[in-house]
Amino acid sequence: MHGPVDGLHTLGRWPADRARLAPQRVAILDRGVELTYGRMEARIERLVEHLRTAGVRRGDRIATLVGSSSCHVVLFFACARVGAALAPLSWRLTARELARQVDLLAPVLLVTEDETSGLAREVLGNLARRVPTVPLTGIDATGVPRVREQGPVEAVQDEDPLLVLFTSGTGSAPKAAVLSHRACYWTNLSLSRTVELGEDDVVLAVMPQFHVGGWNIQPLLAWWTGATVVLERSFDAGRVLSLVRERRITTMMGVPTQYLRLAEHPAFATADLSSLRRAIVGGAPMPAPLLRTFHGRGVSLVQGYGLTEAGPNVLCIPPREATARAGWAGVPYPHVDVALAAPATGERIEGPGTGELLVRGPGVFSGYLHDEAATRAALRAGWLSTGDVATRDEHGYLRIVDRLKNIFISGGENVAPAEVEAVLLTHAGVEQAVVVGVPDERWGERGVALVVPRSGVVTDETELVEHCRERLAAFKVPVAVHLVPELPSVSVGKIARQQALHIALAAQQARSR
Repeated sequence: MHGPVDGLHTLGRWPADRARLAPQRVAILDRGVELTYGRMEARIERLVEHLRTAGVRRGDRIATLVGSSSCHVVLFFACARVGAALAPLSWRLTARELARQVDLLAPVLLVTEDETSGLAREVLGNLARRVPTVPLTGIDATGVPRVREQGPVEAVQDEDPLLVLFTSGTGSAPKAAVLSHRACYWTNLSLSRTVELGEDDVVLAVMPQFHVGGWNIQPLLAWWTGATVVLERSFDAGRVLSLVRERRITTMMGVPTQYLRLAEHPAFATADLSSLRRAIVGGAPMPAPLLRTFHGRGVSLVQGYGLTEAGPNVLCIPPREATARAGWAGVPYPHVDVALAAPATGERIEGPGTGELLVRGPGVFSGYLHDEAATRAALRAGWLSTGDVATRDEHGYLRIVDRLKNIFISGGENVAPAEVEAVLLTHAGVEQAVVVGVPDERWGERGVALVVPRSGVVTDETELVEHCRERLAAFKVPVAVHLVPELPSVSVGKIARQQALHIALAAQQARSR
């Protein structure tokens, strides 16, 4: 299968190992179509030959603009076996945004599908360089356009790039984070020590495959251990509840907003969730009432914290402590070390305290593609600087306070928007909230909240400000609350704070006229 000897921690052999052990087991259920491990391995091998014949070599990058599918998974493992890196792009972006990313990647191929072909043409029209394109469907059967003469087969090494994923860019232009075979191997090994998966598990995957969670939070571990993955291209609460019953889903991962959609669905109260033993929560802390709702239905929830650059898993809370530790991110996963550093001095904080969270371990990324300055800023003395402020208690549990760059100063006091947002979300009339600091002549900065009201619950600015005043120190209370139909977002579960700031400033200026 491999030719030259690969590294110890490369992922290309995982499907072949499972195919030898249980070729008839279902690896993927993609919109009702089953793909067994044996069939998946045959397709991977065929595509590997096509890629090599086309001149794709170790170290190349293949960009994709596609939805989640079994074809995409086959391409991922074929790239892993050849030594090329898969760079999945978000079809939610504009052609101009994508063109900048493709230009940075300099891929040897851009893989598209029917739904994205028009967008892909716009992207290519914004590029100075030529990038060959190929449709994803049937790529393992139809072949790949030649990119260069075929070269010798090289052994894939542990440090070779496997995934190139663009960060969400909440504070600046998105950067391309490089995850090696080594990083993905250890991330999945670490996850397996906390969320065990076996052949009998059925994983529901609803995270898009341009997101690190679409690979490294359960799907890759499932294909390593021989479980079945049910792939969904989008999230629909009613369909998810039906799939849990029909396919006997045992585990899934989602962001709090998705779990909220499930809990609010009319069928939730009577849905058959007996097979769903556990669920992973990522992206943001799970509100305590929502935790209790799922625990009341017998579903164990594993809360966690992570970031793309860490593979992403950093912290987790075991299900038995999820309710008692609501709002906390937990303790480090196995094979992960964390530390706190004073933001101003970088001095390490021992024991209980608050500071910037640092991460170290074999699952950490290699760096940002073609951005040495950003890589040096993120990776210092073997530690990854997360840019997140965390509080650690006497038992070693950590709670994420906010992004370091989100904190604003009001009257000389630090205000963490996440703390104010958490208070707003306890109000029955609030579905989503974001708080940003805006300039204030007297206090330097004051908080302004944008709130998406919950359907069917009447509330207004006065009530929400009073709600905050009863629960927060005066300097933390928003000077204004604006009700909006939706919040600007950059990716699943993440708010575009810069856009939110512009909206808040415009609303404040309109009010002052």
